[in-house]
Amino acid sequence: MLAEIRSLNEECGVFGVWGHENAAQMTYYGLHALQHRGQEGAGIVVSDGSHLKALKGEGLVNEVFTTDKLAAMHGSAAIGHVRYATSGGSGIENVQPLLFKSTTGNLAVSHNGNLVNAMQLRSHLEWQGSIFQTTSDTEVLAHLIKRSTYETSEERLKNALSLLKGAFACVILTEEAMYVALDPNGLRPLSLGRLGNAWVVASETCAFDLIGAEFERSVEPGELLVIDDTGIRAERFAYPAERSICAMEYVYFSRPDSDIDGVNVHAARKRLGKQLAKEMNIEADVVTGVPDSSISAAIGFSEVSGIPYELGLIKNRYVGRTFIQPSQDLREQGVKMKLSPVRQVVEGKRVIMVDDSIVRGTTSRRIVNLLKEAGALEVHVAISSPPIKNPCFYGIDTSTTGELIAGNNSVEEMRELIGADSLTFLTLEGMVDNIGRTDENATRGHCLACFTGKYPTEIFADTVLPHEKEEAQ
Repeated sequence: MLAEIRSLNEECGVFGVWGHENAAQMTYYGLHALQHRGQEGAGIVVSDGSHLKALKGEGLVNEVFTTDKLAAMHGSAAIGHVRYATSGGSGIENVQPLLFKSTTGNLAVSHNGNLVNAMQLRSHLEWQGSIFQTTSDTEVLAHLIKRSTYETSEERLKNALSLLKGAFACVILTEEAMYVALDPNGLRPLSLGRLGNAWVVASETCAFDLIGAEFERSVEPGELLVIDDTGIRAERFAYPAERSICAMEYVYFSRPDSDIDGVNVHAARKRLGKQLAKEMNIEADVVTGVPDSSISAAIGFSEVSGIPYELGLIKNRYVGRTFIQPSQDLREQGVKMKLSPVRQVVEGKRVIMVDDSIVRGTTSRRIVNLLKEAGALEVHVAISSPPIKNPCFYGIDTSTTGELIAGNNSVEEMRELIGADSLTFLTLEGMVDNIGRTDENATRGHCLACFTGKYPTEIFADTVLPHEKEEAQ
């Protein structure tokens, strides 16, 4: 089954620019920087002040957009989106930004996250006469905006946003303005930047670096930014709740060169690796990290433990998405096609393999086997986060508890299942103390629900996991 090979996946990334003569091209480059957040679909909507025009498709950013297509996207404002399609949910209709046209005004929406009350809102809207064309939460927001009885566009948007519960980082474009909104808990990352006289917004600051923009600040929870030709204005659609930025953004999802709430991701991961070395007392000859997200933690582990760091695993960067195929034979070859052990590094050695997380255990088992087939005497698995025992309802594809190896097994049972000589997870305290830290005495609030089962928002009886919405199509 496809569930067997699904790894931990972020749902998407968003980008927007206002006031740049080459808005579509800037958005294209911004989406390139955010490609790691979604590889199944990409889209851009551009505004020339009078019309909104969309270009989107399934595939990678450089597959969807060509030079000729981008040249036809005229306008000084644009928003973009990269999407990860979970199993069963591929389809052009769900690729964002979603563009909605009506006699009362057009709008396009890019959304990162997942609404826990989406089914309730959808049922209510359908009872009122709304007809939905996609399974996306984004369409729920559009219907709420259009059905609001408030007079101005800004008031209608605030009203609609106030009805949403869960995780949402949104960029909304009309002919007159660009709006930026983050949920009251700040579950997903979202940053504001400047590019000359233009304003830019992105899920991660690495997008600013690529286009030469300067980081201004993080978007605050419950905040609505209104950006138009007169400048930028900060409003509120909700009071901020307890800060709950997703801890896995630091551990796994974000690029190492991104800063989240002023904290560099690479530096945070190194601290996690250092703490893991302090908590793990295993004799070994070499430390290696699983590319790419675990390299920083492996370097930190090596620095504290004194065990040399080596490139024991090499990632094939040209496999792309094609290695995930329905046949059992190709599934078994998947990890070998994507990762190769360096025999000269691991042969005859006791190896500490640092990884950021274990979700279903299938990939970990195959990597351990690869290292042992390459001659490793022992393989000790060190995980720079606690066990993931609970599903995420906020936009991360962690599926159901039944599919999570830590949700059904002890650490010793997991060790046996993946074939490791030892298995060590970072403690929850060790993780919290070392991510999101702005100084020695300050930490930021994090969502730890996948580890603890304590969700920062209400979870409704009909709340649906992200991939289940698409499998229900």
